Amino acid sequence: MSYRIVLADDHRIVREGLKSVIRELSDMEIIGEAADGMEVVRLTRELVPDMVILDSSMPKLTGIEATREIKALSPNVKVLVLTVHKDSGHLRQAISAGADGYLLKDDADITLLSAVTSIRQDGQFVSSLLTRKPAESFMQMHNDNNESIVKELTTREIEILTLLAEGRTSREIGDLLRISVHTVENHRSKIRKKLGLRKNIQLIRYAVGKGYISLD
Repeated sequence: MSYRIVLADDHRIVREGLKSVIRELSDMEIIGEAADGMEVVRLTRELVPDMVILDSSMPKLTGIEATREIKALSPNVKVLVLTVHKDSGHLRQAISAGADGYLLKDDADITLLSAVTSIRQDGQFVSSLLTRKPAESFMQMHNDNNESIVKELTTREIEILTLLAEGRTSREIGDLLRISVHTVENHRSKIRKKLGLRKNIQLIRYAVGKGYISLD
């Protein structure tokens, strides 16, 4: 049986390049392609692939947020994040979202197959172009796999927190961000859990304290 993969990148030429590399292994099959984060989540729900390879920066829903939703839908689906970001902040966001691998695009043409093979064998993978410290951190945090690893809010969660603090309803937030009300509610729950805050007034105070909104 072939190993089924979904690719997601908003640049078609990148997807074509990835496909040409993956086709070198006869037991791998590209079963779907997406050009944005919402589309890859939909394809994952419909096709249930073995692995999703996605760009960290995509329209409609970032690759990191798409990873989080994919893992919520299908925890057994492996996710390899492709990125241009070498900083530890983006790496931590990928880990928090549940990514199984983090591969720099600068390294993809050489190490993509190694990354897929490593993750496929129930392992993890981090790009060799990252410094040793972030790479070791990835392995440790991925293996620990507990909620205390990362408490920082993601970019999407900050957007939703800001809108909540401004008095927007979940439906209004969904319409503004082009996501479902259910997704908004999931984010609200995660925000409260991360921050340890339950009341709206507490969320507002936090948002003001962080400078996300002003009381003026």
